Amino acid sequence: MPTAGQPFPDLRRATRFPVDFDMICETHKHGEFPGKMTNVSAHGCQLVHEVALHKGDRVIVRLPVAGRIEAFLIWSHSGRSGFEFERVIRPVDFMAMLDKIAHTEPKIS
Repeated sequence: MPTAGQPFPDLRRATRFPVDFDMICETHKHGEFPGKMTNVSAHGCQLVHEVALHKGDRVIVRLPVAGRIEAFLIWSHSGRSGFEFERVIRPVDFMAMLDKIAHTEPKIS
């Protein structure tokens, strides 16, 4: 229960930024697999992927500036999944990461 003046943060309301970023993800079970990050916050991200993942699965994502971060699956529906990062990305690193993502050339499939 939160104390007066110190409510629990609602991570579902964290500021999300829309992105279109191709990345490599990895799990112990599936190894490396491609994913596309479609939105991100300092607390987590949404990925589009073809690998079958289940609630609670852990995935390592490779992010510009922030590096490798372990994330766990919160929800999944129709090839889209929401992940919460094991650690919060510091504001300075988060803004630098967004800038780097915005200036990354899209990969041609």
